[in-house]
Amino acid sequence: MSHQCPFPVISSDNRRGYHTGSAPGFTLGLALMAALGGYAGISDAAPAAAAQANAPASSGAVLGWAKGRLLVGPRAGLSDREFDKVLKSQNARSKGRFKQTNTHVIELPAGVDEVVAMAALKRDRRLKYVELDMAVAPSVSVNDPSYLKSWALPKIQTPSAWDIAKGSGVVIAILDTGVDGSHPDLAANMVPGWNMYDNNADTSDVQGHGTSVSGAAAMVGNNNAGSAGVAWGAKIMPVRISAPDGYGYFSTIAQGINWAADNGAKVANVSYGVSGSSTVQSAAQYMRSKGGVVVAAAGNSGVLESIAAHDSILSVSATDSNDARASWSSFGSYVDVAAPGVSIYATTRGGSYANVSGTSFSSPITAATVALMMSANSRLAPADIDRILKSTAADLGTAGFDQYFGYGRVDAYKAVATAKSYVASDTQAPAISITSPTGGAVTGVVPVDVSYSDNVGVTRAELYVNGSKVATDETGPFAFAWDTAAYGDGSYTLVTKAYDAAGNVGTSSTVSVTLGNDATAPVITSLTPVTGATVSNTQKVSVSATDNQNVTRISLTIDGKEVANAYGSSLSYTWNTRKVAKGAHNITARAWDAAANTTSKSVTVYK
Repeated sequence: MSHQCPFPVISSDNRRGYHTGSAPGFTLGLALMAALGGYAGISDAAPAAAAQANAPASSGAVLGWAKGRLLVGPRAGLSDREFDKVLKSQNARSKGRFKQTNTHVIELPAGVDEVVAMAALKRDRRLKYVELDMAVAPSVSVNDPSYLKSWALPKIQTPSAWDIAKGSGVVIAILDTGVDGSHPDLAANMVPGWNMYDNNADTSDVQGHGTSVSGAAAMVGNNNAGSAGVAWGAKIMPVRISAPDGYGYFSTIAQGINWAADNGAKVANVSYGVSGSSTVQSAAQYMRSKGGVVVAAAGNSGVLESIAAHDSILSVSATDSNDARASWSSFGSYVDVAAPGVSIYATTRGGSYANVSGTSFSSPITAATVALMMSANSRLAPADIDRILKSTAADLGTAGFDQYFGYGRVDAYKAVATAKSYVASDTQAPAISITSPTGGAVTGVVPVDVSYSDNVGVTRAELYVNGSKVATDETGPFAFAWDTAAYGDGSYTLVTKAYDAAGNVGTSSTVSVTLGNDATAPVITSLTPVTGATVSNTQKVSVSATDNQNVTRISLTIDGKEVANAYGSSLSYTWNTRKVAKGAHNITARAWDAAANTTSKSVTVYK
């Protein structure tokens, strides 16, 4: 089934690359089926980004973003009423929500620049994060159809690891282009999955990439056919998140992770460059809360990526048979480990085999190693897996952690052997503190920021007001919004708590604040030009406002159309009057404070 694309893609250099035809739609999954209907995929027409013009079609690069939508995460505790106010500031609306992570898909009005709207929303402290719904390609670099031995298996000592565990009892979700479930070296290991793109149970491979990824992870072993995957005793759950050409969006990938976590997968492999997405990180954190682990490809740009490390996703770079970094493998502080990714013998669509390369295959090799560890010791928490995988890796490059190999190249045998005998003994409580507010007077919706740390990892944070819990945040980065509308004026105490996977809890110091809910509207102290003025050519329009607390936003409307808005107590706008008719024109300025009190002032000018 196909749908006309409602959301063309905007290329990452801000030039528009609109679809010329139709593309299969996708939804955000079961929770949003009815609300969202069809979503855009990337059509066969390539985006117009100049930066991608000379890149391999499957470089793992970010290709652009979906026109007309953003991904938004409100702070824990923010009411629907306040969230609606946030959206109204951009005349936007929520098309639906990922219930597992409280991520909203936001639809913008026609003609609104997504980057501009994102920048404006990022300044609103009622939100945790705002990002474009980026389109990414799978992280495959080279296909070599010639037969080579499966050198990667002995390199990471999988034959020795198989003496301990083969992956039985573990389901690996392959979030990709689908899987050829009829392949003779995969069929026996398949379990039902879901097509997030078309919102149905058809998970057949539409491009071929997912079949090869699945083979690297869990080709059936000891069956006199092809080769063996690293975790050949594990099951493969196909979760199609891509358009027919292999491209996927952050939104479908995140919802695919949520679906896999809710349907029994303990490992999710994402062979796409998603490590920097807050939306995907939140979904990965949700999977960790259910005892699962998300593994992702580092990408094949071959350059330093400015992606911050995040403990919810294991990011994997690629090495060759000599333990050297593949020249095309991306690197940076976000890389956790490395794994073989050059000439990996894998299954292909249609029942064949080929040698494939890319961080797309380093990732499932690592995901499968995680499955072996879980099979050897089902009591392992995600943080235990992180620690063991990194501590047992073969150190390459600079001693210790480095941006090329992370903590080193995966060693399956050492990881599995350590996992089998591992006994969790975490007794250290997390540390947490409130960084804002630090005290004094507060009003309206109060953003509560926290700083936190743990020897393993923080899994949940809570906010207490006068000893009563008012909000819980289970997806990092942890942040809260205290809506004081139902509270009377007076003194209040704020405390936060942080929990780790072992159940240890840390409590912050108390912050005392004074609540005085603001009923006083701002005052517009200056609006120029003044009533009766004559305007011509380019006219500067200036607005200033004051408030008993603070002015949060000013908007400017000319002849009934909003032309500018600014966060803060002043606004300046250059009005090109050459394009307006002669006669009278109305200029209206409106100001808001944090309590949503508002006031306006209008003047009439003439051309």
